[in-house]
Amino acid sequence: MNVDMKELLFLVHRIPYPPNKGDKIRSFNLLKHLARRYRVHLGTFIDDPEDWRYVDEVRPLCGEIHVASLSSGRGRLNSLAGLWSNRALTVAYYRNAGLQRWVDQVLQRFAIRRVLVFSSAMAQYVAGPAYRQLHRVIDFVDVDSDKWAQYSRRRPWPLSWLYRRESRTLLSFERHVAAEFAASVFVTAAEVSLFCKLAPQVAARIFHVSMGVDSNFFVPELDYPNPYPSAVTQIMVFTGAMDYWPNVDAVCWFAQDVLPLIRRQIPTAHFAIVGARPTAAVRQLERLPGVQVSGAVRDIRPYLAHARLAVAPLRIARGVQSKVLEAMAMAKPVLLTPAAAEGLLPCPVLEPWIADEPQILADLAVRVLEEDDQGYASLGRHWVLQHHNWPVHLGRFEQLLENEQPPPVVAAEYDFAGGMS
Repeated sequence: MNVDMKELLFLVHRIPYPPNKGDKIRSFNLLKHLARRYRVHLGTFIDDPEDWRYVDEVRPLCGEIHVASLSSGRGRLNSLAGLWSNRALTVAYYRNAGLQRWVDQVLQRFAIRRVLVFSSAMAQYVAGPAYRQLHRVIDFVDVDSDKWAQYSRRRPWPLSWLYRRESRTLLSFERHVAAEFAASVFVTAAEVSLFCKLAPQVAARIFHVSMGVDSNFFVPELDYPNPYPSAVTQIMVFTGAMDYWPNVDAVCWFAQDVLPLIRRQIPTAHFAIVGARPTAAVRQLERLPGVQVSGAVRDIRPYLAHARLAVAPLRIARGVQSKVLEAMAMAKPVLLTPAAAEGLLPCPVLEPWIADEPQILADLAVRVLEEDDQGYASLGRHWVLQHHNWPVHLGRFEQLLENEQPPPVVAAEYDFAGGMS
């Protein structure tokens, strides 16, 4: 590693490897890009014991690295403490005294001036007057406070109350972080527009950096082994982390409300759910005819390559869906809901395949499953290569990190350990 590289502190809420889910795909590619230009000191968490084996995968990309363990039990205890204050539970969940000590030490040891924060909860480690001399950029990715508002409208009391509280308190935190940091980034123009309405005082420092896809990895022409039973050919596949509630909601809805309509016309139609940590609700879907739940897999490409189409029936979604980009990069037709398409640029290839009514989705799926010539799917790959190129998008972060401006004036101080002061 070049010792003359500029120093950068990179704080990420989840170890950026393996790149097998939306946030890790973005943070890993961001780390790879930044490591070519900076000596990156990484502070992060591991919330899945399986991920400890990947620490050595990211170490060569980093200078100093600090990985803190975060169990769901410990995180919930932290959140309970936050419940009695005016703090967002998300922020309390990721509070860790050991990581804070490491951040303060590494900032001093390497005289670091630039900090990139990935996700709102990690801003607490470099927020407040003591860190105002730093040039801080945050990638919020999505407006998480609005996500909790969406959750509250779909859950019964008392969860609806808890999620409304989280939406309110997290938005307060997001506003103050954006006011204090030099630049804030979101994954889509729609997210930027929404946050500018929620925090108009910082609109001039809000930016949009889209998602990319690794087109050298997702190559449709390679000879992938068939992971499905040999007798099964009419396959629809969903990929994603299966402990993430919007994904769980999506596959349950599709399997229960849409798949039976498809199987009335194509009795051999098969729905494959591919992703790590499937919940009990997802596992129970295997009792339905034509449903397969794989759990974690080492490589999702064979599951995409040997499916007839990919589905993204999300009813709650934020930003750009990596699962859609990856399927398109593999030259697969993609059937999706308006929520899953919301973060994408207008795409003529996808427009005919967007619907949210079960019968319409079923009819579209049947049309693709019975279609012999799927050559149009290659147009999707071409579109992805044009509009979702990682180096082009990630170069924007470097521009923001180098465009040093005087620290923004903060109208009201925020006690990042407790709330407004």
